Amino acid sequence: MSETRANQGALSEAPEAGTPSPRPPRKGPAGRPAGVSGVTAYPESVERLIGELARLPGIGRRSAERLAFHILKTPAPEALKLATALQDVKRSVRHCSVCFNLADADPCPICGGGPDEQELRGRDRGQVMVVEQPRDLISLEQTGMYRGVYHVLMGRISPLDGIGPEDLTVRELLARVDDPARNSGGQAVREVVLGLNPTLEGDGTALYLAGELARRGVVVTRLARGLPAGTTLEFASKAVLADAIQGRRPVE
Repeated sequence: MSETRANQGALSEAPEAGTPSPRPPRKGPAGRPAGVSGVTAYPESVERLIGELARLPGIGRRSAERLAFHILKTPAPEALKLATALQDVKRSVRHCSVCFNLADADPCPICGGGPDEQELRGRDRGQVMVVEQPRDLISLEQTGMYRGVYHVLMGRISPLDGIGPEDLTVRELLARVDDPARNSGGQAVREVVLGLNPTLEGDGTALYLAGELARRGVVVTRLARGLPAGTTLEFASKAVLADAIQGRRPVE
């Protein structure tokens, strides 16, 4: 009797003949429900602009959209100035053949090229400061405290990243030291200042360069390290304090 009632209950719960069983909602491309289109609502040219802007460092999709709408709202002559500036910087800017700084002319104004020959006269061409990137050169130049010339390595030695001395402009730096004709103004290099970043890779690069330069008989120095102006000992790191103690000097 109980078995018969169980069978009747099972039959009452089963769907009627001809009634389709419920199915899960269909999924479209990338897991979207069917019927939701993946086509962007932007015109093709605007979508292409957003895509290119989003490829810039630090720019996400939302930021790229805001920049694109700003360009759309800008008058055409102003927006075309940006396009012209991008074309000009890719066509005319190059690396100086002497120091590898970015410049419109070769050699760059610091090394004494073009109409800025007077810029070279006030510089000590026998003193070369080595930096990692052109932006480091610009930061040092803006202080107005250094009047020598530069050499840009275009990076730093990093074995973990597969970057060795042959991937940088180390060979060109040593050539400037060995052959005065390769240096700015044809003057012999007497001092090389290591202006590399105080990081593990920067210190490793500086150590390598110091060994190579010492064998060539030039003076090798580095930028001073220690407490920056306006800071307090309480908040200084151990590395900064150690550099400050080692680099102490007499009070003038």
